[in-house]
Amino acid sequence: MTVSARAPTVLIAEPDRSTSDLLARLVRTVCGDARVLAVRDGHGVLERCRADPPDLLIADCDLPGVGGLELLREVRQQRGRPGLPFFLTARRVDAGNVRAAVALAPTAYLTKPFDNDDLSKRLRQVLAGAPPRPLPALADYLAQNREQAAGAPALAEVAERLRACLGEAPTDLVELERALRDDPQLTARLIAVANSAERQRSSPCQTLAQALARLGIRHSLNLALGLALQRGARLDAPPLLAPADTLWRLSLRTADVAHWLAQRLEADAERCYTAGLLHRLGDLALLRTLQAWCSAGGELQADQVESALEAHAAGYGGALRTRWRLPVELRQLIGAAYGLHGGVYSREALILHLAAQIAHWPDDMPLDALLEHKAARLLRLRAALLADLPRADRVA
Repeated sequence: MTVSARAPTVLIAEPDRSTSDLLARLVRTVCGDARVLAVRDGHGVLERCRADPPDLLIADCDLPGVGGLELLREVRQQRGRPGLPFFLTARRVDAGNVRAAVALAPTAYLTKPFDNDDLSKRLRQVLAGAPPRPLPALADYLAQNREQAAGAPALAEVAERLRACLGEAPTDLVELERALRDDPQLTARLIAVANSAERQRSSPCQTLAQALARLGIRHSLNLALGLALQRGARLDAPPLLAPADTLWRLSLRTADVAHWLAQRLEADAERCYTAGLLHRLGDLALLRTLQAWCSAGGELQADQVESALEAHAAGYGGALRTRWRLPVELRQLIGAAYGLHGGVYSREALILHLAAQIAHWPDDMPLDALLEHKAARLLRLRAALLADLPRADRVA
């Protein structure tokens, strides 16, 4: 087969043959005419890069001879192509490696076993540059990416706490939960990992605290660091910043109110908090996809963001919750924030629905009016309890 002059070259530096073969298959699936080269040690990588730099280098941290991190440092110091796309892979996310890698700006930091959908998406982003592909219409782009959405953007405050953790790891699960509990993305992904097949036990995890207890401090922190390092985890397109802030505050307010009510109504407060925090995950994931659209060269206006949220957010949320295999009970509780369906409701479902109403409640309307709401009546809510509810700025 004659390789086109425009066909990209991908160099895979992986000591394990089966992993190398998997990566090669994924590359060829994404780009059928790609020229794929495989080496087993770091010295071979250096020789090939000096002779003929590839369009993409995928290297494992634990390569014999010269490790992946050192290769990344070497590549970034080269005059010819300091910005060479570089995927750094590892069996786990190590805090020391993360700290060193951040300064060297890898295109992606991937842990094994790979998420094939996520890896394929990243490969497309890099390899689509030869030749350039026209950007599809925004509606088509959003439809095409719904099943591969990476999730919500990183919450800035939590990212700061994670950076602090790089220097001094938390000493107990309570401290780690306190650092992470405000972030919908980290909460959802840690619950999903804790409920993965290899860790599945008699009952699924439905809260961050349960997930952290199952995963342990070190593994939980490593996973969180890896998620924070993902490319595209931060929003910088101006039309997205205000909607993201509103959605985050809405999620946190719903979670806080649900937790507060559940504590006083003898319901599961942690499950209520988790469901409240995650009920806008689809909206946030859509914003991250819109950021990817902008990064690929798309132009975005504020009215397009609003229209996209109305048309696609629910689909993104449903796809994420299903793909990440969040427990059915938790997904049902999240759904209660939007509506009460059927004739029998758990206390937690009623609380979630009421908390979502309160999060949207106008400042100039007394909360007593909520006593006539179906959920409030079924909970037999008293006016005195609503009067004690901590107030917050209206978020929507």
